[in-house]
Amino acid sequence: MNPLGNKKLGLSTAAILAIVCIVCVFPLFWMLIISLKTKTQTYDPSIWFFSPTFENYKQIFENRHALDYLKNSAIVVVLTTLFSIFIGGMAAYGFARFEFKKKENRAFWVLSLRMLPPMASVIPIFVMASMLRILDTHFVLIICYMLFNIPFTIWMMRSFFEEIPVALEEAAFVDGASRFQVFMKVILPLATPGLIATAIFCIINSWNEFVFALFLTSSDASTLPTTVTLFLSVSGVVWGEMSAIGIVTILPVLLFAMVVQKYMIRGLTFGGVK
Repeated sequence: MNPLGNKKLGLSTAAILAIVCIVCVFPLFWMLIISLKTKTQTYDPSIWFFSPTFENYKQIFENRHALDYLKNSAIVVVLTTLFSIFIGGMAAYGFARFEFKKKENRAFWVLSLRMLPPMASVIPIFVMASMLRILDTHFVLIICYMLFNIPFTIWMMRSFFEEIPVALEEAAFVDGASRFQVFMKVILPLATPGLIATAIFCIINSWNEFVFALFLTSSDASTLPTTVTLFLSVSGVVWGEMSAIGIVTILPVLLFAMVVQKYMIRGLTFGGVK
């Protein structure tokens, strides 16, 4: 082996990774800078050193009601994740433990629902929601988000459940437990890492969703990602406030991902290692 060659390879890899990280992080860094500039400084990209101001953040919370949008996002995301994990978890357990006709074909059909682009379904959903008079409500967003979170939950949780030995369930049956009791008291506690990993992805997907929230809400149930449209007008784009709302939208998910990173890695490896 050539130590010098390995060292050069390691330095090259590190340099490439550093460049990729800079390219990925720079847009977020640039948005943060714009959110801290005044209106006049926003239109001059050559200004890198300035006295930061939080006027844009003050404007979005006082005049743009960002706190209301934040509350709507939190309500929809939490309820969607809970329902998706419960319903999808039971369906995944059925695919993992029961044998029935064309099981794999039906499992693929479930996954195919996740492949459907939002724009292909948002118009029919809008018409149905309008007829049912549930437009601009948390309920319609929760239902729509469950449509793409439940198939994802089923496919993730199925592999986790398949890793749990059937002998543990059989022992619980001998002790007189019902199928539902086995699922709640034996299977779910053992699959906790997988549940956490799946919940993390459901939360991120729901928090960042834009199309359904834009078309199906107008004011009462609008979420944070839809607020980007508030800063577009015939007189121009309010870049400072738009960047500030972007930072407010990204920050909760970023902090959440940093906190639960170890659980995400543990959950993903749990389903892939025997």
